[in-house]
Amino acid sequence: MLSLGRSLCRRWSSGAANARIASVLSELGLSGSEVNAGCFDGQWGGTGETFTSVNPATNTVIGKTRGATIDEYDTAMNKMDSVRAEWADVPAPVRGEVVRRIGTELRRKREALGTLISLEMGKILAEGIGEVQEAIDMCDFACGLSRMLHGSVMPSERPKHFMMERYLPLKGNVAIISAFNFPVAVFFWNACLSLVAGNTHIWKPADTVTLCGVASAKIIADVLEDMKFPGVIASFACGTGSTIGSAMVNDPRNALVSFTGSTKVGQSVGTAVASRFGRSILELGGNNAIIVMDDADMALALNAAVFSSVGTAGQRCTTLRRLIIHSDVYDEFTTRLVSALKNVKIGDPLETDTLCGPLHNPAALKAFLQGISDIQAAGGRILLGGKQHGPSKPDNLFVEPTLVEVDPSAECVRREVFAPILYLFRVNNLTEAIEVNNSVPQGLSSSLFTRDMRNLFQWAGPNGSDCGIVNVNIGTSGAEIGGAFGGDKETGGGRESGSDAWKQYCRRVTCTINHSNALPLSQGIVFAAP
Repeated sequence: MLSLGRSLCRRWSSGAANARIASVLSELGLSGSEVNAGCFDGQWGGTGETFTSVNPATNTVIGKTRGATIDEYDTAMNKMDSVRAEWADVPAPVRGEVVRRIGTELRRKREALGTLISLEMGKILAEGIGEVQEAIDMCDFACGLSRMLHGSVMPSERPKHFMMERYLPLKGNVAIISAFNFPVAVFFWNACLSLVAGNTHIWKPADTVTLCGVASAKIIADVLEDMKFPGVIASFACGTGSTIGSAMVNDPRNALVSFTGSTKVGQSVGTAVASRFGRSILELGGNNAIIVMDDADMALALNAAVFSSVGTAGQRCTTLRRLIIHSDVYDEFTTRLVSALKNVKIGDPLETDTLCGPLHNPAALKAFLQGISDIQAAGGRILLGGKQHGPSKPDNLFVEPTLVEVDPSAECVRREVFAPILYLFRVNNLTEAIEVNNSVPQGLSSSLFTRDMRNLFQWAGPNGSDCGIVNVNIGTSGAEIGGAFGGDKETGGGRESGSDAWKQYCRRVTCTINHSNALPLSQGIVFAAP
């Protein structure tokens, strides 16, 4: 049932609830009563802007963080420059041991940090704890990777010559700018790979989830201190995008900028970094689709559609936003989907049976309501939802999962709304379905439900999905860390997490070694010295 958790506001105002929050903060080295330091350059400080963290389910303040000034950011950068060569010389397996120890600390604080994610971001507790587990898995992956950061050995065409590739640390820092929806995991995607690659980094979290950022940065700082490494290797600076974020993007000392956020901002980031010949990894918008063919396992597809569309209240970059259904099963599948979504419990993210928590903040609610208005203006038919869940008040951030029938070419379909809005389209065959899938500017995640092997290989082939993630018989969200994560088109570029994404955090060099007494040239060129 769509059970509203507004009573949770009263419940969370109780002494027991406040004590639980205080306990979580204390375990993570945070304070709910005093302002937390939001700048780390080997020492904790910060005299910049103060950021207030608000629980979106209750509209109550969790804590406050004082961020960095531009001068404090610059100090951190200078300190990183002074230790970068030292860290780069540390053997990669030793750097891997640092990351392994970080994973151990994350395991120890998994419940507390997962609870803080739920409190500050608003996702359900299972997802919050799952996000910390993702960070742990990333530490494990990177630790193993630290003994495999090798390039190829190539045969030389010249006698007594040896050719090989090496992957070396960058000549500069890594700047990580993360988003509110995954306040922990996405940072660790980047940080784990960057650290084992031998880089120093500086991280700016989204300014609405600074407590999650401080808690994560403290874990790394404590491990570095315990292992006698300079803490500034993993620097941290809370701030707004227009101040600290802009400084990071435009700073030539940052050899790589990894940015997660909107397409609009990502375009500016990519342009600025490219103009100074830096590298960027851009994880931007998603407009993800599932195709349900007439031979699909209906129960499997239904479960995938429900979680992919309402998980994190529709605020994942991989959230299902478009459902493309074969005409022969369209009516049956739509009926079952409406019924399933009506039974999704909306409410307190910390209650174990809640499946859909609140939107993150009033700006997200405003975007949802504007999205509904745009759908109506485009002639869309709302089959379910389309409104706030409970009172129509600006501080009620709970919304109902929304199903919409609209023309796939409508402008509203081409735009990503970070909310549980799902468009339904009817198609007659897979070729038509692929055309609809590929018709939007974004290209992150996609999935096909079918039992036909011919459909599978058409979908995953050169003329199939144009997304970076091309799934079969699973949903669009919930990617494993072992695969490279990212997309194309307006989703940005570059890959994070698994596979060979680590190479983006390295300088690739080709080394030719002559162990003869002659100096032959390649391609058979003969050059007689005078």
